[in-house]
Amino acid sequence: MTQQARNLLIGLAGRIDQFTFLVSDRDANFTAFDAVFASERIRVLPTLMRVPRANAVADRWVGTVRREPLDRTLIMGRWHLEVALASYLAHHNEHRPHRSLGQAPPLGTGSPRASAGDVPILRVDRLGGLIHEDAQVA
Repeated sequence: MTQQARNLLIGLAGRIDQFTFLVSDRDANFTAFDAVFASERIRVLPTLMRVPRANAVADRWVGTVRREPLDRTLIMGRWHLEVALASYLAHHNEHRPHRSLGQAPPLGTGSPRASAGDVPILRVDRLGGLIHEDAQVA
């Protein structure tokens, strides 16, 4: 685990000064990270004890990304992973309805819905057809 933390820091070499702290859960597997990140002047903030919902948003996002795009796609390398995640991120933030936002996407108002039944629908495929988005053609 220590080597993985070092590899992460090497990969972030040009941008390491942008990070001031790291939120980490209290799992014993990750205690070796503390010294590695402290050597780069990054403060490790552990999540609170006995507060199961403290990291719920991050856990929900990681679970969603794993279930929706990654469990159904054979990733062929780092570049493919980055393309797949960028495509899913655009879908999640620009098209996918969110209940907490009144069925609107976070980064947009969504397309206005026409009441007529004769409006043609355009289908846009993302992730090689894994995700389908529908939009009304004006």
